Amino acid sequence: MQVILLHPRFNRAKSITLGAKHLALMVAAFLFSVLLATALLYFLTIHYSLSLPFAGKAAVSAAAGGVPDKDKYLKENLAAMAIKLGEMQAQLMRLDALGERVQGLAGVKPEEFNFKEAPGRGGAESSSLSGRASHDMSMSEFQQALDAMSRDVGYRADYMNVVETVLMSDRIKSKLLPTNQPVNVAYNSSSFGWRLDPFTGRSAFHEGLDFPATVGTAIVAAAGGVVIDAEYHPQYGNMLDIDHGNDIITRYAHASRLLVKVGDIVQRGQHIADIGTTGRSTGPHLHFEVRIKGVAQDPRKFLNAGTDLAKMATLARK
Repeated sequence: MQVILLHPRFNRAKSITLGAKHLALMVAAFLFSVLLATALLYFLTIHYSLSLPFAGKAAVSAAAGGVPDKDKYLKENLAAMAIKLGEMQAQLMRLDALGERVQGLAGVKPEEFNFKEAPGRGGAESSSLSGRASHDMSMSEFQQALDAMSRDVGYRADYMNVVETVLMSDRIKSKLLPTNQPVNVAYNSSSFGWRLDPFTGRSAFHEGLDFPATVGTAIVAAAGGVVIDAEYHPQYGNMLDIDHGNDIITRYAHASRLLVKVGDIVQRGQHIADIGTTGRSTGPHLHFEVRIKGVAQDPRKFLNAGTDLAKMATLARK
């Protein structure tokens, strides 16, 4: 290869002849320069990236490559926990309402157990010496606590539903027990048990209580139930039988008039008849019986229980 050089300072043109060796040396020098420049640029980028604005930004961007994924993870977890928190708030509202109903059924005073106010809490701060020093909750710990609380709220709601059912059942049964005084009088003229028959003078078993009162005095139902008999009986006169369920029947005899008929549903304390002296009777009074499976029971056991329940309810309201 021949190179011709021209310049005003030269008297004549000069030529240089380059051989294969010269060309190889030139290519080698060029490659060496490129490698040297690359190594220098790498050195400056690695060791002086903080001092070079453009390099520092690139390094920070590279290091923060996982930040968008982390933000997405946090947002998804927060959204899931917000949904769970909303569900728990709804459960707690239902639990508060259920608790108030159970409280009313159980006769607990509202001021003794107020569902509208958070209960007081406190205690000494934990010490590091005990090995139980306080620490910030991690996301996973918070999620576990939230899940555990949600399960506990569900369990308590189920338990309260069972308690409400039992209390409601007991309350209904108590309303169906003949514990209400059928006539507003202070005493009875003839008790349950053996006595001298007022007509024959012989010892006879009296299957009820006799409550003396003037003709027309109101007779009320001792408990809620269904009228199964409303008729005139030769012995009992104008008579009512009320079925209260659980094989319990009450009988009201010697009435002057009956105000209900067979098939009627009566409530506790409802006016059902008036005092009279019909049938086998020596004077105006109510003959009151309580029968279980057809066997006469002492009505005083039921009426006394009603008096005790009324006293307890009065004390609970004070």
